[in-house]
Amino acid sequence: MSFGAFGAGAAAQSNLNIAMAEQELVSSAEQHWCMTLLFKFTVYLTQEMVTTLFNNIVDSCHKKCIPPRYTEEDLNKGESVCIDRCVSKYFAVNAKIGEKLSGAAQQGQMVR
Repeated sequence: MSFGAFGAGAAAQSNLNIAMAEQELVSSAEQHWCMTLLFKFTVYLTQEMVTTLFNNIVDSCHKKCIPPRYTEEDLNKGESVCIDRCVSKYFAVNAKIGEKLSGAAQQGQMVR
């Protein structure tokens, strides 16, 4: 009585299991690499967005609130109040735009 066929089937199944485990390991490593890359890219974009926002606020509020010819070393009361209001409005508008975009993105996902 020969069990050779059964033994070959078990070996083939074992090889298949090993191949599947190797593929799962590679897939897991690729997923980890992709998630790490995505995280780093997200951090980079966030830093770029914050830097751009800061630079836009400085440029816009400086042009609006501070005259091109300085007469004093420090900001006067009017300039200081103007800058406070300008920055506050800039952040308020930025928050509203973020809410609108977020709402539009959620509606777009609901449609799918």
